Amino acid sequence: MEETEKPARKLPNQEIDYFKIGKILLSRWYWIVASIIICMLISYTYLWYTPKIYSTTATLKIEEKKSEFSDLVGIISNNDRGPSKIQSETFVLQSRTVILSAIKDLDYRVSFYIAGRARTSDIYPQKPLNIQLLKFDSLNFFHDLINFQPVSKSAFKLSYNWGGRNIQKTFQYDQPVSIGNMAFSIKYPGELSNKTTFQFKFNTPEDFVGRVKAGLRTNELIKNSNIITLQETDSDPQFVADILNAIIREYLNYDRNQKTQSATQMIHFIDAQLESLADDVKGSEKSIEEFKQNNKMMDVSSSSELQLGRIKEFGTQKTLLKLQLIAIDQLKEQITKEKDNINLNLNLEGVIDPLLAELIGSLNNLLVERSTLLKTYNSGSQTINDINGQILQIKNSALNNINSSSARINKNISYLDNQLAAANEKLSALPAAERDLISLKRNFEINDKVYSFLSEKRLDAQISRSAILPGATIIEEAQVNLNPVSPDEHTIHRTALIVGLTIGLGLIILIRILNPYIYDKETVESLTTVPIIGVVRKFPAALDENSTQILAISRPKSLFAESVRSVRTNISFIASEKKSKIICITSEVAGEGKSFVTVNLSSTLSLIDKKVILIAADLRRSRLHKTFNVPNDKGLSNYLANQCDIDDIILHSSQPNLDIIVSGPVPPNPSELLHSERTKTLIAELKKRYDIIMIDTAPIGLVSDAIPLIRMSDINIFVIRSGKSKFYAATVPQRIANEYHLDNTVIILNAFAEDLLHSRYYTTKFTSESHGTHYYYYSDYSGYEGSDYYIDKKVFKWWDISRWFK
Repeated sequence: MEETEKPARKLPNQEIDYFKIGKILLSRWYWIVASIIICMLISYTYLWYTPKIYSTTATLKIEEKKSEFSDLVGIISNNDRGPSKIQSETFVLQSRTVILSAIKDLDYRVSFYIAGRARTSDIYPQKPLNIQLLKFDSLNFFHDLINFQPVSKSAFKLSYNWGGRNIQKTFQYDQPVSIGNMAFSIKYPGELSNKTTFQFKFNTPEDFVGRVKAGLRTNELIKNSNIITLQETDSDPQFVADILNAIIREYLNYDRNQKTQSATQMIHFIDAQLESLADDVKGSEKSIEEFKQNNKMMDVSSSSELQLGRIKEFGTQKTLLKLQLIAIDQLKEQITKEKDNINLNLNLEGVIDPLLAELIGSLNNLLVERSTLLKTYNSGSQTINDINGQILQIKNSALNNINSSSARINKNISYLDNQLAAANEKLSALPAAERDLISLKRNFEINDKVYSFLSEKRLDAQISRSAILPGATIIEEAQVNLNPVSPDEHTIHRTALIVGLTIGLGLIILIRILNPYIYDKETVESLTTVPIIGVVRKFPAALDENSTQILAISRPKSLFAESVRSVRTNISFIASEKKSKIICITSEVAGEGKSFVTVNLSSTLSLIDKKVILIAADLRRSRLHKTFNVPNDKGLSNYLANQCDIDDIILHSSQPNLDIIVSGPVPPNPSELLHSERTKTLIAELKKRYDIIMIDTAPIGLVSDAIPLIRMSDINIFVIRSGKSKFYAATVPQRIANEYHLDNTVIILNAFAEDLLHSRYYTTKFTSESHGTHYYYYSDYSGYEGSDYYIDKKVFKWWDISRWFK
C-alpha cells in the first residue's frame, strides 16, 4: 500500500491592518513632533534673515485716438493698436530711457540705511540727514557706505573703508567734508543720541536702473485688449509705489513727445517752403508795382484777367504737386534707411494712395517690434530673420506705391504744363506791356496762393500738435502696499509643517526599511510555514549573566512565566502518543536565548509531575552548569568519550523532578562524539527513566553538532529572539525540516517586547490550509501588563501613547 503524501504547507494569509499602521506611525510621534519643530524653527530663521519683498501695481489704458482734431485735419494718421503695438508700448515702459527719467524724478542722490543684526535696511523715503553736495562727479565718486554718528551739537564722526583701511574722522556741521574726488556738507539734524547711527551712500540714476528693471513686469490685463498692468517689486514698499508712478508719468511724457514728432516734422517742412516762397512773393509784388508806375498802367483788361486766372490756377496746382514730390522723396529716403517714426510730411487729398498710410503704419510697428525683439534675440536668429522678411516685404510695397504716386504726380504736372502752354499762347496776342504785367502778376499770385495754402497747413499742424494727448490714460495709480509678497510666511510655515511631517514619517519608514531583525510573530509567520508554538515574553527586569534565577519558578505570576507555561501547554499536544518525549532546542546563532528557554521550559514541565532531564549538548560553550551552580568537570563529553557511566553524569537540581547532565570538558571532536553510538545509547536509556528529555544543543547555523540530536528528537524547537535574530533565521527551520524530512519542527519567539515601530502591519488569518492540518494557539500577551492576573505593572512614560490603543 502506497504511503499517502502529506499536503504541502502554505504560508498563512495576511491582511493589511490599517489600524496597526496608524499605531506604528504614532509609536514615534515625538520623532514627528521634533522634526516639525526643527523645520518650523528653520522656517522662522529663514523668514528672520530673508528681506521682505513688496509689490504694487498700476493700470494703463492705451488710447486708440491720439488727437482731438486728427479726424478733421487728416494730418496725423491713426494706426491700429494690435498685439504688436501693445508689445512695443510695453518695451517703451521697460526701456532704459523711461526708467532713467523716472529715477531722476525721485530724490535719488543719497540713500540712508539702518544696520540691523541680520541685515542692513534701506529707510527710503526718510532723510534723517540734510546732506548738501558741493562737488560731485557722476563718473568718479565714493560709492561705499559711510557710517554717521553724532558726537556733539557741533560735531559728528564719519567712518568708511578706503583702500582697505577703516577711516574714522570727526567733522563739524555745515563744514565741507571731502572723500576722494567729492565734497559735501551735513547740516545740524537737531538733538540726536550719541548712540544713534546711520549709514548713507551716494548714487547716480544708473545705480538704480538694474534694481528697477529687475522688478518691473508688464502684462495685458485681458489678451488682445488695450489695458496694461504694471507691477514693480522691491524690498522697500514706498520706493516701489514711487518709482512705478514715476515710470508711468515719464512714459506719458515720452509718448506725448513721440507723437508730436510727426506734426513737428511737418511744420519744419512747411516752414522751409514758406521761407523760400516769402522772398518770391515780396519780390513779385514789388516788381508789379514798379512796372505799373513805369508804364503808367492801372490793371489788365477783363479778357486778360480771365486768362490770368487760368494760368494762376494751373501754376498753383503745379507748384503744390512739386512740393508733394519733395515730400515723397523725403519719405522714400526714410523708408530706405529704415528710420524711426517714418511720416509723410505733406499729403494732398486725392494725390497719395490711402494704402500708403497703412503701409507706413505697419512698417513703423514692425521696426519697433524688431527693436524690442533684438533685446532678447540675436540679429541672426530665426525670429529676427522672419521679422526682417516682413519689413522687407512692406518696404517693397511702400516703395512701389511711392513710385506709382510719383509717376502719377509727374503725369499731372505734364498735363498742367500743356494747359499752361495753351494759356500762354493766348496771352501772346495781347499788347507787350499788358503781357508783361500779366506775367508778373501770374508769378506773384501763384506764389501767394501756394504761400497761403502752406500757411493754412502750418496752422493746422500747430493746432493738431497742441491738441495731441498722451497715447495712454492712467486708470489706477500705484499705491503703497505694506503686505509683503515674498517670502510668503503662510506658505513657508505650511511647507515647513509638511516637510517636518514628511521627515518624521519618512524617518519611521526608513528605520523600518533598514531594520534587518525580527520583532514580532507576524513577521515570522510571513517568512516560514513552520508553526510557532509560543511567544516567550521579555523579562522586564535585568538578569544576571548566567540566569541563575529560573524566572518561570521564581516569578510564577509574571507575564514571562505565563508565556512559558503557554509553550508547555502546546508541547503537550505534540507527539502526544509518545510516553517519553525527546525535545531538542536550538537556534541559528549564539545569543538568541535557547539555553534560557531550555532552562525555564524544563522547570515548568517539572512542575506538572513530569520527570525531566536537561542535557547540555552544546559541547563547545555550554553555560548550563553556571545556571545551576554545579561543577562541569564531568559530563556528557566524558560519557560519549567512554570515560564514565550514565549514572556518573546525572546531577539532581534543587527543583524536584528536574535532573541535569552538564556538557563536561570541551572535547577536541564534539561533532564526532555526538554522531557516535554512545549518543543513541544514552538517549535510549534516558527514555526509560524520564518523561521529558530536554536537549540544549549548539547553534545550528554555526556548527553541525545538533544534526544527529535533531534527527532523533520527537520535537525540535527553533528559538528566534525578537530584535536579535535576522529575517534569514526564520527560514532556517524550514530548510532543516525539508532537508531531513522532519514534521516535528516548531518555533518559539523569545524575548518578545512589544515595539510598535518594528511590528508588522499585517494580521495573520489562519485557514484550513494554513500549516498543513494543524496550528497552535498562542498569545504575545501584549496589553496585559496592567491586568490583575499578573504582577507586572508597566510604567508608561509620558511619550508612550501605546496605552491609548489598549
